[in-house]
Amino acid sequence: MIGHPITVIGIGADGMSGLGATALRELAGAAVVYGSPRQLDLLDDTVTAQRRRWPSPLLPGLETELAQTATGVHVVASGDPMLHGIGTTLIRLFGGDRVTVLPHVSSVTLACARLGWPVNDTEVISLVTAEPHTAVRHGGRAVVLSRDASSPTVLARRLAETGRGDSRLSIFEQLGGPAERRRDTTAADWANNPADDVDALNVVAVQYLPDDLVLAVAVDDAFAHDGQLTKQAMRAVTVTALAPRPGELLWDVGSGSGSIAIEWCRRGRGCRAIAFERDPQRRARIVDNSIAFGVDIDVRDGAPGAFAGARQPSVVFVGGGVTQPGLLQGCLDALPVGGRLVANAVTAESEAFLVQHYSRLGGELTRYQHYRGEPVGTFTGWRPAMPVTQWVVVKK
Repeated sequence: MIGHPITVIGIGADGMSGLGATALRELAGAAVVYGSPRQLDLLDDTVTAQRRRWPSPLLPGLETELAQTATGVHVVASGDPMLHGIGTTLIRLFGGDRVTVLPHVSSVTLACARLGWPVNDTEVISLVTAEPHTAVRHGGRAVVLSRDASSPTVLARRLAETGRGDSRLSIFEQLGGPAERRRDTTAADWANNPADDVDALNVVAVQYLPDDLVLAVAVDDAFAHDGQLTKQAMRAVTVTALAPRPGELLWDVGSGSGSIAIEWCRRGRGCRAIAFERDPQRRARIVDNSIAFGVDIDVRDGAPGAFAGARQPSVVFVGGGVTQPGLLQGCLDALPVGGRLVANAVTAESEAFLVQHYSRLGGELTRYQHYRGEPVGTFTGWRPAMPVTQWVVVKK
């Protein structure tokens, strides 16, 4: 832990002319300034400090390099350093009492101002480190922070491939600077005829079309599957039992089509999932479904063999293979104290297996039976679905 202060200064594409008096004073008195080459190039001759580029790779070298600096450190960062920026990283590493942040207007706020969108109603998605398909949505608006000049084209193609080609894109380059440029198009048009002169400093504002976003669990037909799918009604019950919390990691064991893992990731900010599935065709189908829903799922081979090396889960769902030797115990062993396990069973053998564990470990045991109204001649009758036994337990 370093003892000297770190001051992070947000700077826009307009350079030092857009900085306030406090930021200018800090830079004028700085001894060392860190930043990317583009940000350091925005500084003029009034900044006499030694200019240092960030170490590469960034995170492994960040704490070591800053700790070796004998004086206070200044950092220049794009826009608002607390919006998917270096400010949050530095505070996490060195603590809020060491780091002072002087934010500039963010590219998100500037883009929303150009479009007349309320910032509070606009989702912010960063592709700086995430995969492009994680910016796919089924409705609403978002400002997507690009990784580089290729990001608008990659995003447009993903949207077109997932049936969102009508989505309206506004590509903003050098927002707030003298070279600011805006291009309005659709995802399909840009995917078919992308420009080759996009500036690396860009964001993409997206109006997702068709707008058929539903916050409830998705209908069964929204998933590609071969019959191994937790049906919608049971999926709703299961997600409720799993009780996702922001930032938690789910293991979806015997994932089938990945429907539970996908619903989990859709539930809250930072919810992540690892899907374990032994069938290679189903694993490929899980990947396709996750792309269609815009979520990032780590897809692995079958359990329990693929447990090795996987991050510790907060919650485990077992949807298949519950009687496989060592599987259920391996799931329980992987959980931390206080972690939750939910297991569903549809066969008599798997139900008996869960009842045995319930008798030994406690928890909650519930049996669900759903009926669907279907035509019987000119009348309507009830057709039962297979009953599902569900065991929920908290590790002690």
